[in-house]
Amino acid sequence: MDCVFCKIIAGEIPADIVYHDKEIIAFRDINPQAPLHLIIIPREHIPSLDQMKESDSALVGRMVAIANKLAKDEGVAEKGYRLAFNCGKEGGQLVPHLHMHLLGGRKLSGALG
Repeated sequence: MDCVFCKIIAGEIPADIVYHDKEIIAFRDINPQAPLHLIIIPREHIPSLDQMKESDSALVGRMVAIANKLAKDEGVAEKGYRLAFNCGKEGGQLVPHLHMHLLGGRKLSGALG
């Protein structure tokens, strides 16, 4: 498979991994958009949000729970942070593997509400 995130999971591409368990890995983004920019991915290759099965819902819930823990561990939880999923090319998804961004460490622009 030619998926950069699957290669990180397999250890073929190095990454600054900050969390891992049997289902999920989190690592620092190589092109950070904020002082803290982590990528949280499932080990299972799911191409995007729109290709999730209903049975994957619990996995996404765990991703959010892990992101909340990492925000606390990284010291951004108190001031605030952003969690974001991009879906498809027009939605800004660059890697076709389900992933969530955790951004924080400064006031983020582009508030959605």
